[in-house]
Amino acid sequence: MNERLPYLREKTAKLTTFPGVYRMKNENGEIIYIGKAKNLKNRVTSYFRVSADHTPKVAKMVENVFDYDFIVTDSEYEALVLECSLIKQHKPKYNILLKDDKGFHYIHVSDEMYPRITAEKRNIPGGITLGPYTSPGVTKQTVTEVNKAFMLPVCRKKFPCTTAANRKPCLNYHIKQCMGVCTGRISADNYADIISQAVEYIKTGSKESVEKLREEMEAAAENLEFEKAAVLRDRINNITRASETQKIFDPDIENTDIIASVSNPAGTCVSVIVYRNGKIVDKNAYFFEGAENDSSLYTDFIMQYYSSGRDIPKNIFTEYECDDAQIVSGVLKEISGHAVHIQFRQKGNMMKYIMLARNNAGEFLSVRAGRTGREIIALEQLSKLLGLPKPPEYIEAYDISNLGSSAMCASMVVFENGRPLKKMYKRFSIKNVAVQNDYACMHEVLERRFRRFLDESETDEGFRRKPDLVFLDGGKGQVNAVEPYLRQMGIDVPVFGIVKDSRHRTRAISTGGEEISVSSLKSAFTLLTNIQDEMHRVAITYQKKLHSKITFYSRLTSVKGIGEKKAKKIMDRFRTIEAVREAGPEEISAVAGVSLETAAELILKLLENQ
Repeated sequence: MNERLPYLREKTAKLTTFPGVYRMKNENGEIIYIGKAKNLKNRVTSYFRVSADHTPKVAKMVENVFDYDFIVTDSEYEALVLECSLIKQHKPKYNILLKDDKGFHYIHVSDEMYPRITAEKRNIPGGITLGPYTSPGVTKQTVTEVNKAFMLPVCRKKFPCTTAANRKPCLNYHIKQCMGVCTGRISADNYADIISQAVEYIKTGSKESVEKLREEMEAAAENLEFEKAAVLRDRINNITRASETQKIFDPDIENTDIIASVSNPAGTCVSVIVYRNGKIVDKNAYFFEGAENDSSLYTDFIMQYYSSGRDIPKNIFTEYECDDAQIVSGVLKEISGHAVHIQFRQKGNMMKYIMLARNNAGEFLSVRAGRTGREIIALEQLSKLLGLPKPPEYIEAYDISNLGSSAMCASMVVFENGRPLKKMYKRFSIKNVAVQNDYACMHEVLERRFRRFLDESETDEGFRRKPDLVFLDGGKGQVNAVEPYLRQMGIDVPVFGIVKDSRHRTRAISTGGEEISVSSLKSAFTLLTNIQDEMHRVAITYQKKLHSKITFYSRLTSVKGIGEKKAKKIMDRFRTIEAVREAGPEEISAVAGVSLETAAELILKLLENQ
């Protein structure tokens, strides 16, 4: 039995649920198996669970696993392509000798006048065979997507069609998912060109097919062949949509490393995605305890990383500008013997590759911290957006709720490491504001909260802890109402407002004088939305409870003979109007100290107001 299983299970419990590729390694660090998964956590967990019912071959592979790493992708398709590429590169022992009981799978292009692209369980002689791949589901999905993108036929008709009945196109043709070979309008030569483009796209994700189709479309339009031009236009749109999210292959980044980083309170992870010959060949991740995520880190990392004998690419893209980039480039040029260009990107086409590296860095940190990669990235994005020195670990958020000038209250919700910490939630009923005034209410709530923080005798953990960041529900008015006063109290905590649009959805972050857009940062935007929804939910729930209590109290005191003290006794004992209605006059009389006649009148009045 593998003695490393407890460690492997603990590591896998923190793994992401995103698609990706995993690489099993033996004690010497050699890759012994490469696999892909649409859900990394579920797939890798299946190898190490206690009651795993493996085949003898899989069991033997698991016995030799000392550790594993993984590369996160954005789709199953990317995982499939990357898996195939890495298997060809590393030729792991158990990928050749040991596959799961489903065996290898292939993409086959038939050898006929009008070839079909199909998913197969074996290597079929003749035609073109792509693979092997390890997942039947993803192989079929890839074939389905390529057939749809290039509008290839998937029916059982034999081409060319010889009868009038067979020349009648099916539904796929009418919904523009098939070019209609059965109609006889597509020549064998033209069809062969389309198949070549489809195969090239499966292999490399090349954009050349789009360029060629666009030339054909323009030529058809000039020749007034508008129907043909429309078909080509639809095909271009399908291919473009498929290629927009494909990052495993890209001939434009033939010899390039992509470097990005993500931080949490414990330190920073730097991830390097390695492209060679237009495709991903490796991923490396490094953790630096206590290190700050800034430009100096990139300088130090690049010098250490590439001076250790690693292959130095012609291009290095980083998310943030590297200090002394020209000097570092010169040093790397001397080591490698060729020019090295270090460039940073925070927008444009390269950002999708930067984000791929960031996602992998985030998932590396998530395994260490027991948090999801999205949570870690959200906090890191938030810290950079707001100019904070480090990602906020402990966030408090406040919202005011009322019904006019009654049932005025506030909620304080807490998020720790990007997740709700409900045991620290607080609710405040407004005591010093008589009429509706959200600014004054927020001022009162923050004053009461931080007065208790400054009180050395305070024992409530929720008040004793100082937040790294405070959010208020509202714009600059709310921030300006409380921030100066907090500074006077000596509370040095960054305060921002969360602004809603006309439909009460999160729109931006407000400072004391401007708004900061956050919609372009998906992870941070999702976290802010969750915070705003949670503080609104808690505030509304408490406001409804207060309103119900006020209504209960007013109904009790409206009965002659029941004053404030007796009403309080009834409320403390029965809690709800329904409980009072169901009680008998004798019980109410005994609890409140009123006559049976008064108790009966109270029950009658409550029944009338149902």
